[in-house]
Amino acid sequence: MSAETTAPTTLPAWVAPAFFSSGFAALIYQVVWQRVLFATFGINIEAVTIVVTAFLLGLGFGSLAGGVLSGHRRIHPLVAFAGLELAIGVYGLISVPLFHWAAELSLGTSTAAAGAMSFALVVIPTLFMGATLPLLVSFAIRCTGNVGLSVGWLYFVNTAGSALASVATVVFVLRAVGETGSVRIAAAANFAVALFVLSRYHHERSAS
Repeated sequence: MSAETTAPTTLPAWVAPAFFSSGFAALIYQVVWQRVLFATFGINIEAVTIVVTAFLLGLGFGSLAGGVLSGHRRIHPLVAFAGLELAIGVYGLISVPLFHWAAELSLGTSTAAAGAMSFALVVIPTLFMGATLPLLVSFAIRCTGNVGLSVGWLYFVNTAGSALASVATVVFVLRAVGETGSVRIAAAANFAVALFVLSRYHHERSAS
């Protein structure tokens, strides 16, 4: 029997909850980081613009980088995805004290310098976040052979996780555990997703 007839044609059931959790963690970070940066650097139209621009720009360029990375045959997309989730989780754990340290460092500097520092603090982890989608899409396409289905479904579940997190973080999580506790929850989600995806990778590799 040929490889084509035995290849899977549906997306594994575990992919959706994994990427949902990844999106959930990402929006917890965005909400908390915005609050921390606004509290330390001030709330004004310039600060809001810098944070939002850094987040979106990081996601965009990260997506491009993830697309390039997914094209390397020696790097399995699931392994790269798990590695990025681990990196995001590590950054998340140190993010709040790092942001406060950066704020102290920027005292007395110009508005442009403080803005550049805020931009750098946000754009680095969002580059990692942006790279996760094309990597998981690459894996999904291998399973389904359908680009539209893979991109649409993954984008949907990731956005759904982000939407839920944006509400839950403001309404419940921040009030219950504060900024540090919130990023710890997000980091725990990243670590759990990474370990789970690696376990699925090794399981599928053993099965094949």
